[in-house]
Amino acid sequence: MDVGFIGLGIMGRPMAAHLLDAGHRLFLYDINPVAEDLTAKGGVACQSAAEVAGKADVIITMVPDTPHVEAALFGPNGVAKGLSSGKIVVDMSSIAPIETKRFASEINKLGCDYLDAPVSGGEVGAKAASLTIMVGGPEEAFAKVKPLFELMGKNITLVGGNGDGQTTKVANQIIVALTIEAVAEALLFAAKAGADPAKVRQALMGGFASSKILELHGERMIKRNFEPGFRIELHQKDLNLALQGARSLNLALPNTASTQQLFNACVAQGGARWDHSGLVRILETMTGFEIGQNADAISGGD
Repeated sequence: MDVGFIGLGIMGRPMAAHLLDAGHRLFLYDINPVAEDLTAKGGVACQSAAEVAGKADVIITMVPDTPHVEAALFGPNGVAKGLSSGKIVVDMSSIAPIETKRFASEINKLGCDYLDAPVSGGEVGAKAASLTIMVGGPEEAFAKVKPLFELMGKNITLVGGNGDGQTTKVANQIIVALTIEAVAEALLFAAKAGADPAKVRQALMGGFASSKILELHGERMIKRNFEPGFRIELHQKDLNLALQGARSLNLALPNTASTQQLFNACVAQGGARWDHSGLVRILETMTGFEIGQNADAISGGD
């Protein structure tokens, strides 16, 4: 299959590499020069998104936010300029569900199918080809593209029509954000009380509190590794989508709102590009205590 891939950042680059490794011919475009490891595998660097769309049967976009997707699809040299009837456009970014439906409608007018297929799993999942992929769109188009999805992910679900994949991703990001916040509070509480947070985490991993967040991000918090797998500024964007959607639905999401405020505080402290597990740092700032410190020394033994 001839595949176009637009957006070759932290997530897109390894995802595209998996498709190349499987023998697909890839036409590549990014605002930055295409990485040499992708062209060495046989990827063809293109000069625009329109050129990618003209050469590929399936065109995948993987960019940061709703305006970037709109520019990639409908800009002066965007995907829409290179489409011909029968092609499939797949947006794997995490963007607004309402705008996704509009994008799908415009692509459909050109005689092409549209799938929204956001992912969960971060950089680790992208590199390991173990992403969760949540898809919205027509079943026939999904069936055609599913073999590509299977090269990039493990848990692949057609949720419903266009926009439903993005709605599922927003729900996912609510759960992830609130769980990160809960793990951060729990480990900070344990450490301040004088317990070894690493051993507390180990104990909790065997009980009902066990989760991927506790396993992976709890370890990040303890080891102080906040190099981004998924940046705070991107999770902040996703919670904005949740809160905007909630407003339009007359729905209250109080804990989502409070967690978003903590992300906002991280950004205000220069943490936009921290890994989202770095949310613990603003709680530590509020407490005046960092996980790993000697609790007795800080509290005077109280």
